[in-house]
Amino acid sequence: MTSSSPKASLGLVYDTGALIAAEGNDRRMWALHARALQRGVRPIVPAGCVVEAWRGGRQPSLGRLLAGCETETLNEDRARAAGILRRGVGVSVGAIDATVAETAIRVRAAVVTSDRVDLEQLEESARRRIGIIDI
Repeated sequence: MTSSSPKASLGLVYDTGALIAAEGNDRRMWALHARALQRGVRPIVPAGCVVEAWRGGRQPSLGRLLAGCETETLNEDRARAAGILRRGVGVSVGAIDATVAETAIRVRAAVVTSDRVDLEQLEESARRRIGIIDI
């Protein structure tokens, strides 16, 4: 696991890749999640990431992970802020990734992701450091 997260990071935001890793029972993801919960950190999952990862039916691992997280809804203010971030990187970076970055910046959290490149582009667009933890 590679990390560029700032020491001042107070929490975690999981992107779709983190959810998919948990559903696939990735040991590193589950260890990271367990450590977060032990430290009293309740990771945040933007609702759009649930849309991308949830396929219906039996997804017990993903359901278990989500039970330990806060799923954050998307309102107009957050959507506008994410749109501004995305404007700086063009259409190659998805809207859901922009909401992940917006959340991380707003709540001063690191992002657990399988998509470092897009998060780094959003970080550059924001002109703010986003802690990035590869999964």
